[in-house]
Amino acid sequence: MITIKTAAEIEAMREPCRITRDVLEVMGKSLREGMTTAQLDKIAFEYIKDCGAEPAFLGYGGYPASSCISLDDMVVHGIPNEHTVLRPGVIVSIDVGAVKNGFVGDAARSFYIGEISPEKKKLIDVTRECFFEAVKDLSDGTPLGDIGWRVQTHAEENGFSVVREMVGHGVGRQMHEDPSVPNFGKKGTGIRLKAGMTIAIEPMINLGERYVKFLPDGWGVATRDGKPSAHYENTVLITKDGAEILTL
Repeated sequence: MITIKTAAEIEAMREPCRITRDVLEVMGKSLREGMTTAQLDKIAFEYIKDCGAEPAFLGYGGYPASSCISLDDMVVHGIPNEHTVLRPGVIVSIDVGAVKNGFVGDAARSFYIGEISPEKKKLIDVTRECFFEAVKDLSDGTPLGDIGWRVQTHAEENGFSVVREMVGHGVGRQMHEDPSVPNFGKKGTGIRLKAGMTIAIEPMINLGERYVKFLPDGWGVATRDGKPSAHYENTVLITKDGAEILTL
C-alpha cells in the first residue's frame, strides 16, 4: 500500500535523511587506499550512532553490516569485510540508511580512489545524471513510468545499460515500501505520483550489458559480464510543485 505522508511525518523524515546524506559525505572523504571495506563500514556505524540514529541496514533481513559497499562489477549489496581492500582505480559504491524519529533515510553514491579510467569516470557521472534527469519536472500527477523512462533514455544515449532486477522503492516508516520505482519504462505509464509520497530513486547503471548474477552469499549482485557498475540514490519527496531531494 502506498502511504502519503502528513506534514508532521515529512518533518520527522528530514533528520534521518540528513544523517544519511552526511554519513555518505563522511565515508566518501574517508576513502583511502589500503583500507578494508569493514573499516569503512565501521565509520558508517559510528557516525550514525553518534547522531542518535540507528543504521537502517544492520540486521535488515539478517544483513550483517551498516552499509553496502560494492566495488566495480558488484552492482549492489556488497557486504563489507576485513579481506576486501580498497585500491586505486576501482569504483566504490556505498549505499546506506539511517533510522530516527520512526522513519528511514536511504541514499547511495559511487566514489573512486586515485586515478580512474575515463570510461569508469563517465559511468559514474552518467549514473548521477540519470538521477537528476529522473527528478526533472516531477510533481503531483506525474506518471511513475516517466522516472524509469528518463533514466533509461539518458543511460542508453550514453552507451550504458540499465539493471532491471533491482529497482527503487517507496520509503518512510519502512525502508522498502510501495511503489516499486523501476529505472526503465515507458513515458506516461504507471500510477500517478501524489504530493506527500516519498520514494527512493536509484539508478543502477552498467558499463556493459544489463544482465546480473546473484552471489551465493544471498546478498551481492554483480554484473554477469564482469564489467563495472555504478549506483546513485536519494530519498525524494513529491510535492504539489515539484520534487524535494531529502538526502541532498
